[in-house]
Amino acid sequence: MTIFDQLFFNSFNYYKKTAYKNKANRIAIIYITIVQVALLLVLGVFLAEFFQQMHVATMSSTNAWILLAVASLILYFFNWIQYSGKKRKIMNANQKKKTGYGIFTLWMIPAVAVFLATLFLTVI
Repeated sequence: MTIFDQLFFNSFNYYKKTAYKNKANRIAIIYITIVQVALLLVLGVFLAEFFQQMHVATMSSTNAWILLAVASLILYFFNWIQYSGKKRKIMNANQKKKTGYGIFTLWMIPAVAVFLATLFLTVI
């Protein structure tokens, strides 16, 4: 099981126990998509600044933001396919150890990633 699977199941299990138990799967899918998009943003900003320092013209800023938006829609679709239905139930049943990350820790992951991306943009 990957780290994204573990993060998904931690957020899913948290929201399943709250008042949002009917929407727990949807919230967990949105959460894991936000985490993946935030990490993609950090990687993209880092590579953009690296290529700018190397004087390599790869693509414009507008095209990069459009590419990030399209990639986020694709990631949401793939997460929806992966974590909805029978495969999620099988992975949930096969989950060996249940780690209990707090919800604050879970939501700090994308927040720190976005902070790193803005830090990369402003420092370099």
